[in-house]
Amino acid sequence: MSEAITLTAEARKDVGKGASRRLRRADLVPAIIYGGEQSPAQITLAGKAIRKMLQTDSFYSQILTIEVEGKKQQAILKDVQRHPAKEIAMHLDFLRVDADHALTTHVPLRFLNEDICVGVKDQGGAITHSRVEVEIRCLPANLPEFIEVDMAGVELGNHIHLSDLTVPEGVEFVAMLQGEGHDLDVASVQATRATKGDEESGEAATEEAGEE
Repeated sequence: MSEAITLTAEARKDVGKGASRRLRRADLVPAIIYGGEQSPAQITLAGKAIRKMLQTDSFYSQILTIEVEGKKQQAILKDVQRHPAKEIAMHLDFLRVDADHALTTHVPLRFLNEDICVGVKDQGGAITHSRVEVEIRCLPANLPEFIEVDMAGVELGNHIHLSDLTVPEGVEFVAMLQGEGHDLDVASVQATRATKGDEESGEAATEEAGEE
């Protein structure tokens, strides 16, 4: 479990593109907190702190505590608008969470045992990731920081789907709520060019032996 994250913010009354540009020149990041029974709140955050958080995986899936002028509220990060050429945040969107109400959000997938995957190590294939995050629905208390995908036993040509993953109690995949036809592909082990070449050579040799 990652360490809890608390962000200190200031209320922002001056809005608009011009105001946002002035904030960024002062190394501040404009943001908004919305959702719940409270009205949306415009805030600013320290640019240095946000640059650090953007490099922390748990920032994207953990329930955050945001303190605005002494008042704390819990929220999750819903969107980051980044500069097109620089690794900086231009604007952040946070969604308030309520302990009694389910939330819908994306969490990252953590792929395990890729180095000992049967389909790669013994059968010459390569792992393909169909997605790196999944959308889930759960109460805030059940929110996982990530969902593990164990690749150890996956053989060449096989796939892992959402239904193959183990999730904490109370966590549901949004896609699966739509029915069995939405059991999305997560990862697979596919043949490489070298593998296909070996297979073709083997088939050719078998055919030649049969002709003899």
